Amino acid sequence: MSAWGYANPVRVTFGEDAASAIREKVAGRSYCLLTYDDHPYFDEMVEAIRRIVGAPAVVVRDVEPNPSFIGLRIACRSYGAASTAPEVIVAFGGGSVIDTAKVLAAAGADFGRVQAFLEGRAGPETLSATPIIAAPTTSGTGSEVTSWATVWDTEARKKYSLNRPNLYPEHAILDPKASLAAPRGLTMSTGLDALSHALESIWNVNANPVSANHAVFAATEILDALPKLLERLDDLALRGRVARASLFAGLAFSNTKTALAHSLSYYLTLHHGTAHGIACSFSLPAVMRSVIGRNAACDATLQRIFGDDLHAGADRLDAFLKALGVSTRAADYGVTQNDWLAAIDDALRGERGLNFIGSREAVLAAAA
Repeated sequence: MSAWGYANPVRVTFGEDAASAIREKVAGRSYCLLTYDDHPYFDEMVEAIRRIVGAPAVVVRDVEPNPSFIGLRIACRSYGAASTAPEVIVAFGGGSVIDTAKVLAAAGADFGRVQAFLEGRAGPETLSATPIIAAPTTSGTGSEVTSWATVWDTEARKKYSLNRPNLYPEHAILDPKASLAAPRGLTMSTGLDALSHALESIWNVNANPVSANHAVFAATEILDALPKLLERLDDLALRGRVARASLFAGLAFSNTKTALAHSLSYYLTLHHGTAHGIACSFSLPAVMRSVIGRNAACDATLQRIFGDDLHAGADRLDAFLKALGVSTRAADYGVTQNDWLAAIDDALRGERGLNFIGSREAVLAAAA
């Protein structure tokens, strides 16, 4: 057997009221409250957290759906307006909020520090690491249990990953009630992102028995519970199942990172504006077909989810996505055949693509 290891330092609280749990975890420290702007639910939660936890040193609500250099400069300036230097950042929101929190934790008031690091002009010693308490309000990104943040340079059409071991959140607080405000489209997209995290951690050079167990649980739950939740968005039990599955998917890929489907997704998001959860999930059936028979451990893990006949399992995965209204053809997202072939080659050469256990030839054959 090959040697392997698994580690995740985040302390997780599941099912507890978010605001009360935040108060306990803040523990009297000065804090920055980071959340979304211009939404009645988040307005209410800002006031509830103020009331229950105490007044924050600063409230930052400059959060973009896909945090960019431009928006993060603004968020860092807002963070720098704190009356007292925050000792902890409370990130209440989806993956974009938690990713923004990691940038604030590393940059403080000066985004230039993070930009210089991402662009290779400065070392990690220039970055800070303010502790983070992450309370996700969507079920999909797993950012509450990972040490990296996705950052977009939209002007240069480049994607970066801010990845430092000291950026794991200190605590993750998962309250399924916090996701009840998420509409159907966001619930679906984030749920598919979690499914992608689970499957991508399986056909991965960094897969290990612990990550595999987390991934099997997560994928099995999402395949069963997500369609039901999309029909009953106010069902708290289903919200809890999908939130727990997203957490387990996060615990899986926190150790493996993602692979080819995510690497492909960055092209679609940057060049065609495709929502992240759709962009990283639509290619999953083709990617799965391309790895069948390539690695015994991968096949065995996938069989725990899809049954012994993995080709039939890939067909079921294709049907699952189509039933949710997600096309599995690149052309339906405005991508030409030549551009798609070039995107596959670029994705395979990318950092996440190098985690993929499959071959270019098998991917091209499966995507044909």
